[in-house]
Amino acid sequence: MKSKMSQTDVLKMKPKLPLVPLGTLIGRELRNESLEKPTIKYGQAALAKKGEDYFMIKLDCQRVPGNPSTSFSVFAIFDGHNGISAAIFVKENLLNNVVSAIPQDVAREEWLHALPRALVAGFVKTDIEFQQKGMCYSIYMSSFLWFSLGFFVPTSGTTVTFVVIDGWTVTVASVGDSRCILDTQGGVVSLLTVDHRLEENVEERERVTASGGEVGRLNVFGGNEVGPLRCWPGGLCLSRSIGDPDVGEFIVPVPHVKQVKLSNAGGRLIIASDGIWDALSSDTAAQSCRGLPAELAAKLVVKEALRSRGLKDDTTCLVVDIIPYDRPVLPSTPRKKQNLFSSLIFGKRYHNSKNKTTNKLSAVGSVEELFEEGSAMLAERLGKDFPLSSNSELFRCAVCQVDQPPSDGLSVNSGPFFSPASKPWEGPFLCTKCRNKKDAMEGKRPSIPQ
Repeated sequence: MKSKMSQTDVLKMKPKLPLVPLGTLIGRELRNESLEKPTIKYGQAALAKKGEDYFMIKLDCQRVPGNPSTSFSVFAIFDGHNGISAAIFVKENLLNNVVSAIPQDVAREEWLHALPRALVAGFVKTDIEFQQKGMCYSIYMSSFLWFSLGFFVPTSGTTVTFVVIDGWTVTVASVGDSRCILDTQGGVVSLLTVDHRLEENVEERERVTASGGEVGRLNVFGGNEVGPLRCWPGGLCLSRSIGDPDVGEFIVPVPHVKQVKLSNAGGRLIIASDGIWDALSSDTAAQSCRGLPAELAAKLVVKEALRSRGLKDDTTCLVVDIIPYDRPVLPSTPRKKQNLFSSLIFGKRYHNSKNKTTNKLSAVGSVEELFEEGSAMLAERLGKDFPLSSNSELFRCAVCQVDQPPSDGLSVNSGPFFSPASKPWEGPFLCTKCRNKKDAMEGKRPSIPQ
């Protein structure tokens, strides 16, 4: 006669599962988190005509040093003109100036919220530093690069297209006419930058003339005008750049900034200098390389530009795929015309930062627009909630991040005289040097590097 086994006896007979160390459990959680982050794949290609294009690729940036879970990536193109010193200087200094303008030890969402404003501060700070050090820097560089060639360029400037990728969030800041486009899974091609060519941008022409500059074409013998619209003095075709110390202060370094969040379907960025965009439209560039790996896609875009126009200028292209971790390449999608709703979302327009929290989705591709602003006025770009110095007796300049006593500067929104009635704690603080730069950009006074 068989005796029945009790429930306790059955439990005793079951094999015991081994204990899992806490470190292993944490590791599994971290791996699960990493699966939610996209994979970044990129390609780069270039052909040199003048040798003034530079680019940056950094995949190992960290919001918190030493913490891999806070990583983000940076891709940038610097299209120099009148020499290479500005492009090199900006490449070496801009990222640090942007990061230093964001408070330390903040959560990721706060970091992303502060990033557009920090990009503005970083661009302006880098321009001020180059204006002060650019001449010495050019002399230093010439001793290595230009002396043997028999010529010397005392001044230079550069366009900048600067892309920060943190998870599925893409933030783009730009001055000049290099461009960044987004090609989503639905086949919609969207501009993430605004061209600052005087020929094409009416708002910038009006701003330059209102600030004291003149806009016109080159006059040749007989009074005929030729070529694109230029800003005088200096003759630059652009209304925004970093550097260019020999042109008026109305050529400003304040970037257009746009921040979007992709769906987990991902997307492709094409970042390129004007050597590409003078030959190819945004749609043509995107369509020409769909379905190809990023490395091959970049080469094909450059090849297509060369076939279309010849090598008229430096051509540099970065292709960046933001894709789910388990996909080797973005799938090819048929080209679709942009509908009215998505064109309203991705059209060339400026948003005040107050609209930042408004969630807008494109009809195709599920791209959420988080922020867009393009004003050249610092008071509109730095906001009123810029962090103050941790020392209550000091102000921190919102641009150069230097702590100074209140008597040495003014609030960006204050009048010409500092007094308690001006409420200097409202709005970001600027030191005297950066305040002078701001006034000069607005046509109020000349700015002389010190």
